[in-house]
Amino acid sequence: MADTSPAPAAPPSTAPPNHWWNNEDWLAVIAAVPLIAAVLYGWKVLLPSFAWTGMGDAASLVSPANLQAMGLTSIILIVFAAVVLAASLGKKVLSFLPGAVIVFALAWLAQAITAHSQIKALGLEYVIFSLGLGLLWSHLLPTPPWLMSAVRTEFFIKIGIVILGAGMLFSDLLKAGFPGLVQAALVIPVIWHITFRLARWLKVDDEFGVMLSTAVSICGVSAAIAACGAIQGDKKKLSYVTSIVLLCAVPMMILMPWLVKWMHLGEAVGGAWLGGTLDTSGSVLAATEMVGETASKVGTVVKLSQNVLIGIAAFFISVWWTMRERGTNPDSPKPTVGVIWERFPKFVLGFIAASLVFSFALDPEVVKATAKPLKGLREVWFAAAFVCIGLETRLGDLFKLGGGRPALAFVGGQAVNILWTLLLAWLLFRNA
Repeated sequence: MADTSPAPAAPPSTAPPNHWWNNEDWLAVIAAVPLIAAVLYGWKVLLPSFAWTGMGDAASLVSPANLQAMGLTSIILIVFAAVVLAASLGKKVLSFLPGAVIVFALAWLAQAITAHSQIKALGLEYVIFSLGLGLLWSHLLPTPPWLMSAVRTEFFIKIGIVILGAGMLFSDLLKAGFPGLVQAALVIPVIWHITFRLARWLKVDDEFGVMLSTAVSICGVSAAIAACGAIQGDKKKLSYVTSIVLLCAVPMMILMPWLVKWMHLGEAVGGAWLGGTLDTSGSVLAATEMVGETASKVGTVVKLSQNVLIGIAAFFISVWWTMRERGTNPDSPKPTVGVIWERFPKFVLGFIAASLVFSFALDPEVVKATAKPLKGLREVWFAAAFVCIGLETRLGDLFKLGGGRPALAFVGGQAVNILWTLLLAWLLFRNA
């Protein structure tokens, strides 16, 4: 990953120290851990039950039980988030509260839309509608400062990622066996390197290239956010990457299951292919369900094999980026343990810790009983995060950013990913 491109000398940093109460990585962990603990100690998370097929039964979406579940859960999460963010927000915490109400209302609406029977049949995820609703609001309605003070994209999604760790069980990972682990080990470095080199060839800057490459090779948005934290990247570029990931996910979810059947790949090979190429666990599950039960099991575990490597990838990116800066700019800090630690995205530690605790320290029955409420909490935070991405994104600005070259790099990397993963899936799972 050596970089030989010249870089101008950076002036000494005059930014104030990034105390933990201003660091969204630590704050996300501080917010996620009590929520996980509360579920373990018996908190019955109220979650709405969305299911409808047309306007005739749409009224069920706003039944008293659903309104109570959405209202109470939103109040708990919004107030809790405000308390955790109070020190960093200061007086803005008062405007955060009403703004967060709008964000969470749109997040619930996105989940309700996704519950429509025809949309479920297509396998479209709530994150796509969360992004879409946020974009619609930002382009058609005012975005006053009090609303934008609640746009805490990374904070929300990092909380969700830490909670996601509770579902990343090593027992599930081992079920993939040797073939699943080999596929993950070969997909990630190969596709990362190819996408990064393609981005450079297209004259996309390395900061952009790292986020694009990590998103393509591991698991989309979550991995891109970890990479952005590791290199302390531009948040506008991160929003661009997350939007591209979701826009590409829709046609892939619809077309790839059809290709599995058309090519007569078999369920195990098809599941491994889908699990290694689709960028979110939800899209993998939706797509593999169109193929069969075996495909769903194989695809989910293959995706888990990639997801658990987020922490390892973040560490190596932190080390490499620090050494890269030192190699191109002698005035940059030396790649000491302290510098690498400063760059390392701390929320990944929460993700790893949650995975270890739920994998080895808890009774399997407890893990099973808490899976549904934790999944519900995770999806609420993720939905809110993607609403925020939409609210802070202007499509016109995205199309101007990089002249379309980053999008081309992503699509090119994804195309190679599809072919390379198909070859590996066939070689490793054809006899499964």
